[in-house]
Amino acid sequence: MAGHSKWANIQHRKGRQDAKRSKMFSKLSKEITVAAKMGAPDPEFNPRLRLAIQAAKAQSMPKDNIERAIKKSTDANEANFEEIRYEGFGPNGVGVIVEALTDNRNRAASEVRSIFTKNGGNLGETGSVSFMFDLVGYIEYAGDAASEDDMLEAAIEAGADDVQSSTELHEIYCAFDQLAEVAGNLEKKFGEPQSAKPVWKPQNTIETTGDKAETLMKLVNALDDCDDVQNVYANFDIPDEEMERLAG
Repeated sequence: MAGHSKWANIQHRKGRQDAKRSKMFSKLSKEITVAAKMGAPDPEFNPRLRLAIQAAKAQSMPKDNIERAIKKSTDANEANFEEIRYEGFGPNGVGVIVEALTDNRNRAASEVRSIFTKNGGNLGETGSVSFMFDLVGYIEYAGDAASEDDMLEAAIEAGADDVQSSTELHEIYCAFDQLAEVAGNLEKKFGEPQSAKPVWKPQNTIETTGDKAETLMKLVNALDDCDDVQNVYANFDIPDEEMERLAG
């Protein structure tokens, strides 16, 4: 099993320290609406919707907000959102994948391109970065949900491929098409996870420090703040001491 993912830790710490709750709820709501619109509005028969609701609950999103987002999927006046993936490069040759849900393709492309340009990066062609990543299922539990050995054993039994544990969290990876099944198996043992979703996992990471690390975090933060952007993935690794400095 691989070593601990510092990139996931950066996302985790950043989320704890400076998440903008209203913006986060907006992104979660959008995913719920799109998931419900693409399949059945009942999570029992719609794995993507079930995972979207799980993610919302993990962030303490009120039940009313979740139900409102599901109802929006049947509203004829509700905007139609398009899923778009952008790929680009940041400082130090770091690959960045951006997943967007937008009702205006031109606006989204313009904003994402501008963010890359203003933060030392450049937007590339589709496929220019994604070959360096694997699309996998990702399940996250708090570190105190189980011991490292217990989580590893349970994850393997549940059908997972990889587990990375620290005192803060357990990260379980599985095949993309087995995410709902593996998450369901683990939920029976440990309860609902903090997160269960598909992610782009880097095959290798690029160690980045100093000014380049700071610029990369500014790039990632700016992309996170974009209303059309749902998820951001990058293949850089920041050493612990640098991570603490940037968390500041």
